[in-house]
Amino acid sequence: MIRKTLSASLLAGLFLATPAFAEEATVGRPIEGGSLNERHLDMVVYYIPVDGDLLEVTATFAPKTGGDPLRVVMGLADGASVAFSMPGHQHSLYAFSRSGKEVTVSTETDTHLRADATMR
Repeated sequence: MIRKTLSASLLAGLFLATPAFAEEATVGRPIEGGSLNERHLDMVVYYIPVDGDLLEVTATFAPKTGGDPLRVVMGLADGASVAFSMPGHQHSLYAFSRSGKEVTVSTETDTHLRADATMR
Protein backbone atom coordinates (compact mmCIF):
# COMPACT_ATOMS: atom_id res chain seq x y z
CA MET A 1 0.00 0.00 0.00
CA ILE A 2 2.79 2.42 0.89
CA ARG A 3 4.57 1.54 -2.36
CA LYS A 4 1.45 2.39 -4.43
CA THR A 5 0.94 5.66 -2.58
CA LEU A 6 4.61 6.59 -3.01
CA SER A 7 4.49 5.76 -6.73
CA ALA A 8 1.33 7.82 -7.24
CA SER A 9 2.89 10.75 -5.34
CA LEU A 10 6.08 10.54 -7.39
CA LEU A 11 4.14 10.42 -10.65
CA ALA A 12 1.99 13.40 -9.62
CA GLY A 13 5.13 15.32 -8.64
CA LEU A 14 6.75 14.65 -12.01
CA PHE A 15 3.62 15.79 -13.83
CA LEU A 16 3.46 19.04 -11.86
CA ALA A 17 7.16 19.78 -12.39
CA THR A 18 7.14 19.36 -16.19
CA PRO A 19 5.89 21.96 -18.64
CA ALA A 20 2.80 21.15 -20.68
CA PHE A 21 2.35 22.21 -24.28
CA ALA A 22 -1.03 23.82 -24.50
CA GLU A 23 -1.24 24.49 -28.24
CA GLU A 24 0.74 24.59 -31.48
CA ALA A 25 0.15 26.32 -34.81
CA THR A 26 2.13 26.15 -38.06
CA VAL A 27 2.10 28.85 -40.74
CA GLY A 28 3.34 27.62 -44.11
CA ARG A 29 2.87 30.57 -46.50
CA PRO A 30 3.38 34.34 -46.39
CA ILE A 31 0.44 36.26 -44.91
CA GLU A 32 -1.26 32.99 -43.90
CA GLY A 33 -2.46 33.41 -40.33
CA GLY A 34 -2.22 31.09 -37.38
CA SER A 35 -3.63 31.49 -33.88
CA LEU A 36 -3.21 30.19 -30.35
CA ASN A 37 -5.64 30.66 -27.51
CA GLU A 38 -3.70 30.32 -24.29
CA ARG A 39 -5.29 30.65 -20.88
CA HIS A 40 -4.86 34.43 -20.53
CA LEU A 41 -3.79 35.57 -24.01
CA ASP A 42 -5.06 35.09 -27.54
CA MET A 43 -2.37 35.30 -30.21
CA VAL A 44 -2.36 35.60 -34.00
CA VAL A 45 0.80 35.17 -36.08
CA TYR A 46 1.84 35.59 -39.72
CA TYR A 47 5.05 36.13 -41.66
CA ILE A 48 6.35 37.89 -44.77
CA PRO A 49 9.65 37.21 -46.57
CA VAL A 50 12.27 39.95 -46.29
CA ASP A 51 15.97 40.38 -47.16
CA GLY A 52 16.74 37.15 -49.00
CA ASP A 53 16.10 34.13 -46.79
CA LEU A 54 14.81 35.96 -43.70
CA LEU A 55 11.16 35.73 -42.67
CA GLU A 56 9.68 38.62 -40.69
CA VAL A 57 7.29 37.06 -38.16
CA THR A 58 4.64 39.23 -36.50
CA ALA A 59 2.72 37.99 -33.46
CA THR A 60 0.00 40.00 -31.76
CA PHE A 61 -1.12 39.05 -28.24
CA ALA A 62 -4.49 40.20 -26.87
CA PRO A 63 -5.26 39.81 -23.16
CA LYS A 64 -8.60 38.05 -22.62
CA THR A 65 -9.35 40.38 -19.73
CA GLY A 66 -9.10 43.43 -21.98
CA GLY A 67 -6.34 45.97 -22.28
CA ASP A 68 -3.93 46.91 -25.01
CA PRO A 69 -2.62 44.22 -27.36
CA LEU A 70 1.11 43.44 -27.37
CA ARG A 71 2.99 42.97 -30.65
CA VAL A 72 6.29 41.22 -31.31
CA VAL A 73 8.10 41.40 -34.67
CA MET A 74 11.17 39.23 -35.26
CA GLY A 75 13.31 37.99 -38.12
CA LEU A 76 13.77 34.22 -38.34
CA ALA A 77 16.39 32.55 -40.52
CA ASP A 78 15.95 28.93 -41.60
CA GLY A 79 16.55 26.66 -38.58
CA ALA A 80 16.27 29.51 -36.06
CA SER A 81 14.14 29.39 -32.92
CA VAL A 82 13.32 31.68 -30.02
CA ALA A 83 11.26 31.38 -26.84
CA PHE A 84 10.00 34.05 -24.45
CA SER A 85 7.25 35.04 -22.01
CA MET A 86 5.11 38.11 -22.36
CA PRO A 87 5.16 40.82 -19.65
CA GLY A 88 2.66 39.98 -16.94
CA HIS A 89 2.33 36.37 -18.19
CA GLN A 90 5.61 34.79 -17.04
CA HIS A 91 4.05 31.34 -16.51
CA SER A 92 3.50 30.87 -20.26
CA LEU A 93 6.38 30.37 -22.66
CA TYR A 94 5.89 31.06 -26.38
CA ALA A 95 8.27 29.24 -28.72
CA PHE A 96 8.74 30.22 -32.38
CA SER A 97 10.78 28.05 -34.76
CA ARG A 98 11.39 28.05 -38.48
CA SER A 99 12.03 25.15 -40.84
CA GLY A 100 12.14 26.11 -44.52
CA LYS A 101 9.01 28.13 -45.28
CA GLU A 102 7.17 26.94 -42.15
CA VAL A 103 7.01 28.83 -38.87
CA THR A 104 5.72 26.86 -35.89
CA VAL A 105 4.51 28.56 -32.72
CA SER A 106 3.71 26.73 -29.50
CA THR A 107 2.77 27.67 -25.97
CA GLU A 108 4.15 25.94 -22.95
CA THR A 109 2.66 26.48 -19.50
CA ASP A 110 4.69 25.78 -16.38
CA THR A 111 2.14 23.61 -14.57
CA HIS A 112 4.26 23.51 -11.41
CA LEU A 113 4.08 27.29 -11.03
CA ARG A 114 0.39 27.31 -11.90
CA ALA A 115 -0.29 24.65 -9.24
CA ASP A 116 1.64 26.67 -6.65
CA ALA A 117 -0.36 29.81 -7.46
CA THR A 118 -3.63 27.87 -7.18
CA MET A 119 -2.72 26.45 -3.76
CA ARG A 120 -2.23 29.88 -2.19
